[in-house]
Amino acid sequence: MKTPLVLGVVTLQIASLTHAALIVVEDMGGTSALPYYRTLNLPSAPQPTKPVILPAVRINPYNEADMLPVTSEHLSPGKVENRITNVPGLVPLFLLGDDELSRRWLAARADLLREINAVGLVVNVQHIAALAELRELGTGLEIVPASADDLALRMGVKHYPVLITATGVEQ
Repeated sequence: MKTPLVLGVVTLQIASLTHAALIVVEDMGGTSALPYYRTLNLPSAPQPTKPVILPAVRINPYNEADMLPVTSEHLSPGKVENRITNVPGLVPLFLLGDDELSRRWLAARADLLREINAVGLVVNVQHIAALAELRELGTGLEIVPASADDLALRMGVKHYPVLITATGVEQ
């Protein structure tokens, strides 16, 4: 039991005398790892590094105005042909934009949309004031700004306003 202790003390004494020298306590043979390091093409001397510039930290929280404008490249106002779908479990969604057709559609169907707890995605809107006007027309409905290009492509929808449910797509 004294051998490891003596070896440790001797190692510490040698390290204190040599400071930065490499001390090999025990060499059990084996193969050098140097060829593996050479394949990495590491520089022989440390290279100066560029300082990392971190983005500024936002002090104020984000709000909806920061999300605007919202645009959906694959959607535009227009006529939608009603059709049957089979998407079990899909929450009723409606897509609309900041345009006269969407405003009239929302005003006419707000009661039905509230009744089925539909969630509205405003897929084309530029300003927070326009979003607020749409929310006022659909009082009591959850209406959020969001691009819906992926949803439109998956559901085969090209125009809005439209209601998408588990059983159909309708205007």
